[in-house]
Amino acid sequence: MEVVLERIEESLDAALGKAGVKRERLAGLGIASPGAVDVVRGIVPNAPQLPGWQDVPLARLLEERFGLPTLLENDASAAALGEHRFGAGRGSRHMLYITVSTGVGGGIIIDGDLYRGKSGAAGEMGHVIIDMNGPACGCGARGCLESLASGTAIAKRGEELAESGDSPILARLRKEEGPVTAEMMERAATMGDAASREAFRQAGHYFGVALAGFVNVFDPEVIVIGGGVAKAGDLLLEQARVTMESLAMTQPLKGVRLAVSELGEFAGAMGMVARLREEAEG
Repeated sequence: MEVVLERIEESLDAALGKAGVKRERLAGLGIASPGAVDVVRGIVPNAPQLPGWQDVPLARLLEERFGLPTLLENDASAAALGEHRFGAGRGSRHMLYITVSTGVGGGIIIDGDLYRGKSGAAGEMGHVIIDMNGPACGCGARGCLESLASGTAIAKRGEELAESGDSPILARLRKEEGPVTAEMMERAATMGDAASREAFRQAGHYFGVALAGFVNVFDPEVIVIGGGVAKAGDLLLEQARVTMESLAMTQPLKGVRLAVSELGEFAGAMGMVARLREEAEG
């Protein structure tokens, strides 16, 4: 645990140095953590990426280390708040944020406020089950959206295409650059690789199935798509849009728009800026 705290401190000092700002000017700290977090108590109940982390009082530990008030938030929820206050969702009252990268996560804005649920675990969009007989997911279930449409899932399909010979372009890129990634498949698709394009279309279909369900449940004005895989643009999102529109109910579908994140990798940081500011303003 101490190693992680030291890395956080190093990252903070590096950012301050780059900005030419001294620690004394900081009014507070905001930290966005993956997975479900206890926002009220500032606790990380568990962190799959950090073995041994169970009920870690991260906010308190950082407050003691830096002598600054510290707020803790789920990373996707923080990004949702950032996009709502400063990015692609600004001006809306009801917004969903979905990040598609190594995994799939999300955040929910209802009537202008971040919705966390009773325990802070709301927004796990990636673990909505699309196919009960689908591939195993890291959460222990089968056929979650994350197992079908994340960057990891797309790359896994790309490995299969390269290995089988169905995508000579991917096979060549894998030989030159190493294991297949979703970004590599995006490049292959732009080079005319039909197999990679079809893999994105299939993932987009599953994504669209999930989006239709989210539209029916939340009746949002806008759904903001972030994460590295969102950079693939219409390779993924065009089919997602078609499937969503074919499956969602007529009334909640009216006026819904899909938007790509405007803040990119800074969405979470800007969300924590918003939280700190709003906390200070009461």
